[in-house]
Amino acid sequence: MKGRANTAGRGFHYPRPWPIMGPVSPHMTVKERWLAAVEMRPLDRLPFWPKLDRAYPPSQRPLFSEMAIDDIHRWIGSDRHIFIPSCVREVGRRCRREVDERDGERRITYHAPSGECEELARYDPVSCSWHPSKHPVETREDIRIMTAYYDDLDPEADLEAAEKARAALAAHGEDAVIGAGIGESPLMRWVEWIAGVEKAHLLLADHKDDVEELFRAMHRLLLREVEIAAQVCPADLLYLVENTSTTLISPTQYQAYCLGHIREYGEAATAAGRRLALHMCGRLKALLPDVAGLPVAGFEAFTSPPIGDTTLIDGRTLCPDKCLIGGSNAALWMRPAGEIIEQLERDLDALPHHRGIVVTSGGVMPPAAGPETIRDVCEWVKTFPARM
Repeated sequence: MKGRANTAGRGFHYPRPWPIMGPVSPHMTVKERWLAAVEMRPLDRLPFWPKLDRAYPPSQRPLFSEMAIDDIHRWIGSDRHIFIPSCVREVGRRCRREVDERDGERRITYHAPSGECEELARYDPVSCSWHPSKHPVETREDIRIMTAYYDDLDPEADLEAAEKARAALAAHGEDAVIGAGIGESPLMRWVEWIAGVEKAHLLLADHKDDVEELFRAMHRLLLREVEIAAQVCPADLLYLVENTSTTLISPTQYQAYCLGHIREYGEAATAAGRRLALHMCGRLKALLPDVAGLPVAGFEAFTSPPIGDTTLIDGRTLCPDKCLIGGSNAALWMRPAGEIIEQLERDLDALPHHRGIVVTSGGVMPPAAGPETIRDVCEWVKTFPARM
């Protein structure tokens, strides 16, 4: 497309393969409502999705602590968002990844002809998640080992996973929108998982050429994975799980290492007629002029202050053609339902219109927010007089 290289930060409207406008059904299904929001089309009401994870049910009182997450969503009345695998697997010729889990510790060993790198993580039963205790890259030699590892990998379609994914889609029908995480761009994966925040920046400063060579290898692999996922994964939305935040990287680093990569992933997905969204759960305000020009449908986990630093009006002003999936934050959800509703009403009233908005908890819903509180807010969102 003519002029594409100079579009960052100018509110570039990337041509989408789906219709922008269309008739509004007075009673949309959950899937129809979600996709209308993602595509910036008018819809019957605002979608509402409280983001519950595996840690949520065990923290609740007995009526809910033994319920499945889907059942809690149904009790609340949520517009559910379900996730499936990407349907892509990585295959190595000379390199391999070995995983050993025992006694709450996960050990991942990356084997390459030139050596090995080891990653350790501990399982936290309260949050039901793994937290890295040792990153695989600590030295310049480790960078080169990991580069060899990524250079050796090639992705391929996982047809068995794709068949299971299609069955899951059929089972949920119109009662949920389906997403799939398809990877994380090189800089963010480097900072979060490969080197860790402090070491990542020190190594990038001291061994810039080596780290950039690793990024090249990672980008080659992920771009091909996006292309394959766009062909075989049946999800309604494909996600890059970026976890972007200016508390982890600078705007300059984002411009240098993320924008170009994500633009290529977005172009690959769009060329295949797919919707690509970015999970960006951190502080984003300084990045909004840059991400406005990316060929993606929207931003998920768009988090308001004080946890994030972006309000809905910030996002709509600087990114007028992007769906904003978020609008609140964990601290807000620890207040009574009436206070949550008052803040959401102020933030929604500030908008010029309500197309392209999905109201969510921003990041994961804090367990301190009880199901009754969430349901009260859900019922209010369903009656909010959205302007389309």
